[in-house]
Amino acid sequence: MSTAPDMISVSGLRKSYGSHRVLDGIDLNIPQGSIFSLLGPNGAGKTTTVQILSTLIKPNAGQVSVAGHDLARQPDLVRAAIGVTGQFSAVDGLLTGEENLRLMADLNRLGRTPGRKKARELLERFDLTGAAGKRAATYSGGMRRRLDLAMTMVGNPKVIFLDEPTTGLDPRSRRSMWQIVRELVDDGVTIFLTTQYLEEADQLADRIAMLNGGRIVAEGSPEELKRLVPGGHISLKFADSTSYELALRGVGPISRNDEALTLLVPNSGGTTTLRGLIDWLDSHAIKVEELSVHTPDLDDVFLALTESR
Repeated sequence: MSTAPDMISVSGLRKSYGSHRVLDGIDLNIPQGSIFSLLGPNGAGKTTTVQILSTLIKPNAGQVSVAGHDLARQPDLVRAAIGVTGQFSAVDGLLTGEENLRLMADLNRLGRTPGRKKARELLERFDLTGAAGKRAATYSGGMRRRLDLAMTMVGNPKVIFLDEPTTGLDPRSRRSMWQIVRELVDDGVTIFLTTQYLEEADQLADRIAMLNGGRIVAEGSPEELKRLVPGGHISLKFADSTSYELALRGVGPISRNDEALTLLVPNSGGTTTLRGLIDWLDSHAIKVEELSVHTPDLDDVFLALTESR
């Protein structure tokens, strides 16, 4: 369990539009230097949550602290401590990559010399030095996303809200962006991630919350969430029918395929069942041709705990 101080603390967050309640009492605690992902179906309240935490809209009730600042009483200090990178890039295509960064430096009042230095540092950090003098309109999707994130970093934010950071990117560009995000966290930045790619949340997030109907229906590490739903099993494929029949009488499968000589054995996700199964097979001299362990993934968790709206 993390001992880092909470960078985002949310208690009893509520938001309604007329009679429609979008958020119905959200509680969150996100440690510094971690990646937190908020998942949920369309209309669950993800965007509203991010808009509130980034000071774009006000909640109807609840207490929120971001980077040690009270959201209601110190919104300007919250804004100074955060960065927001949306699904749609804020990059100006008519400017070069370096000009985009210098513009952000001017908006952050860094001054001419420090601003240029910061732009050069970020171009190098985000592997954009070779394209610094090219108009951003000529950049690939991955390059534009990197430039967008680099622009967010001009203000040295403590918290970054990443909204669908890899939508539309090819697999190579997506993994490159994942590595950049991990490096930011290594530097102490806290990431609040919303994504439609459950694999992305699985790969990146330290903790995940499932939002449904304005409420948090589950929260934990990816592995903890996967253990919430049934479906884990061990697949055994046997080399011959004799071994198959011996195993069939002893392991209690959840399903069988006589033609393929394959059994599926229930498994909660831990190692105890697997170890015991292997020991039993060895003790009975039963030959296994193939053994594989299958656990529910975040898609299974998402479908089990949320509903489409």
